[in-house]
Amino acid sequence: MAVGLFDSGLGGLTVYDAVSKRLPDVPLVYFGDNAHAPYGVRDADDVYNLTTAAVERMWAAGCDLIILACNTASAAALRRMQESWIPKDKRVLGVFVPLIEALTERSWGDNSPPREVEVKHVALFATPATVASRAFQRELAFRAIGVDVEAQACGGVVDAIEDGDMILAEALVRSHVDALKRKMPEPQAAILGCTHYPIMHDAFQAALGADVNVYSQANLVADSLADYLERHPKMIGHGTDNLFLTTGDPRKVSDRATQFLRRQISFQAA
Repeated sequence: MAVGLFDSGLGGLTVYDAVSKRLPDVPLVYFGDNAHAPYGVRDADDVYNLTTAAVERMWAAGCDLIILACNTASAAALRRMQESWIPKDKRVLGVFVPLIEALTERSWGDNSPPREVEVKHVALFATPATVASRAFQRELAFRAIGVDVEAQACGGVVDAIEDGDMILAEALVRSHVDALKRKMPEPQAAILGCTHYPIMHDAFQAALGADVNVYSQANLVADSLADYLERHPKMIGHGTDNLFLTTGDPRKVSDRATQFLRRQISFQAA
């Protein structure tokens, strides 16, 4: 039994890296659906079908607790999965919650009415599918009022990162930040609403300016998972080895992952 981390491709490795450092004794299974990446340009039904298929494969690998380390899957599929599909003895969690906890400075278990928070102008950078879902704005509205969220769909960034073309990725980041600033000239905070984007954190920060607080998900998710496992210790696996699965070419994906994390990562065919 292990904790599962799912992403459409390699972006979720930012979460894997943070979780493995925060919880070094917890066995992890990482599943990258690289054959179907990116998810951000797919419709909601397609994302749902691909995500549920991946989750079933991770259940077969012994994961009773799975983190959707993919904002598109969290936005477009998770609620539907939780309402009618996930068995009672399994848990599938998303990555929006830790972000909103950090942004609003209140815990997810705090069910008091929405209240004003210090940050009023928030830039959200995400995939087209995540932006279209408005899931972040919906979840934020349960916790805070008076927050203006301007979303920017960052087409092409995930593809460039998956292809290893960081020069193109950086150019696209600058272009998307410029487009966002035309709509919201002075954001106070920025949400990197895709687990690929922390790889480009410095590029986002440089384009936005030093005064903008840029929230990346990886460490926030790792801390939230540590808190969850402390409250639900039975969900911690008893294995000893981490496992990496992909629907893509294992050798190619392993090479890309090794470049990203700067240590040897070996994927197996899912």
